[in-house]
Amino acid sequence: MRHRPGRIGALTLLPCAPLVLGAVPLSGPVQSDVYASVTGLRSQKGQVLACLTTSPQAFPNCEKDPRARKLTVTAKGDVHLDFGAVPEGRYAISLIHDENGNGKLDTALMIPREGFGFSRDAPVRMGPPRFDKAAFDVGAENTRMAIRMRYLL
Repeated sequence: MRHRPGRIGALTLLPCAPLVLGAVPLSGPVQSDVYASVTGLRSQKGQVLACLTTSPQAFPNCEKDPRARKLTVTAKGDVHLDFGAVPEGRYAISLIHDENGNGKLDTALMIPREGFGFSRDAPVRMGPPRFDKAAFDVGAENTRMAIRMRYLL
């Protein structure tokens, strides 16, 4: 005699998944917003150039990172940067106060003539800080920080 599943037997063959009320399936990687306010601007001339990157090789100049987020904001009044929603990960921000508006950091004998700043107020020694000194983690919560502009000349 062969066993033929009836209605009850057929139900046990259905794949089972736990039922969780109110559960929402994840629709992709976790993203959150990154905001920064700029402090210590010595003038309201020109613009602030900002770069957000995950690449240690591209920090502090984001030219080598095609996925970097770049912002240009006028230096008038309070300067706030909104990089938008970014996937979770490890990031670093670099800033330039481009006072003459030429789109680059001007130097005199390799010393910056315009302002610069880094996330986590990373220390500057003989050159820009390494990525790991400026890096911060972005997770499920929005990230807010203040970045101090520094001037050498």
